[in-house]
Amino acid sequence: ETGFVVETAPDGTDAVDMVKQAEENYYNAILMDVQMPIMNGYEATREIRSLPRKDVKSMPIIAMTANAMDEDKEAALKSGMDDHIAKPINVDVFIAILGKYLK
Repeated sequence: ETGFVVETAPDGTDAVDMVKQAEENYYNAILMDVQMPIMNGYEATREIRSLPRKDVKSMPIIAMTANAMDEDKEAALKSGMDDHIAKPINVDVFIAILGKYLK
């Protein structure tokens, strides 16, 4: 309904690979689950941020997690994420946070 096109990755390694294989600026933002098998969202974010390409330095990466404590938000920011959305998702909050990063 909002017009977003969404691609999904089953785990963090797949998310990193998807970004690696995409053309620069293909993705406008990444919604990163923190708890994924094989590679968690923190590790995947650090890997994406370290890729040798310009777009990943400023690409919004937003944590989406049931972990909603202040220390969880801090861990997301320390790993290189730009913001944090707690589950269950409040659609108004979700759209407002995306609006901060997508023009």
